[in-house]
Amino acid sequence: MQNLDALRLAVSSTLVTAARHWRRASHGLLAAYNVSEACAAPLLIAGRLGAGVRQVTLAEHVGIEGPSLVRLLDQLCAAGLMRRDEDPDDRRAKTISLTDEGRAITATIEKELTGLRGEVLEGVSRADLEATLRVLTLFNGSKRVAAPRRAPAHEPAREPAHRDPKHPDTAP
Repeated sequence: MQNLDALRLAVSSTLVTAARHWRRASHGLLAAYNVSEACAAPLLIAGRLGAGVRQVTLAEHVGIEGPSLVRLLDQLCAAGLMRRDEDPDDRRAKTISLTDEGRAITATIEKELTGLRGEVLEGVSRADLEATLRVLTLFNGSKRVAAPRRAPAHEPAREPAHRDPKHPDTAP
């Protein structure tokens, strides 16, 4: 059995690789609907959260800062997939809703993603999926993930190490 540090390295490295594989697998599906990977997250999550979700809530669920979300929402609104409205409870805030076209395309993409997940995760037991979800949920909730570690005051900050393009999976 591996020591704990080596096991943690294997998990974090595999996480990076798995994310890359999922992006590659889902990219073609999204491209078929002319939806960029960047716009897909707010579009799909807004659909899951329902009509009238506040921008700040959507940003939290997508995992990006408000200004970054605004640029994506601009694109989605211009494409006719979303609309912004004043929040009836707070005129300073905006709510986000899918348009009819946005709901239709989101429903289609979600259906196809369900099939893709079934293909990609075929043979993975329910127990393994549940264990994976528990680990990833803990990882996402880690204070270290939320607040990146800084170099101690007595040490100068270091430049990021050069990554060998032939071995990109060795990243953290």
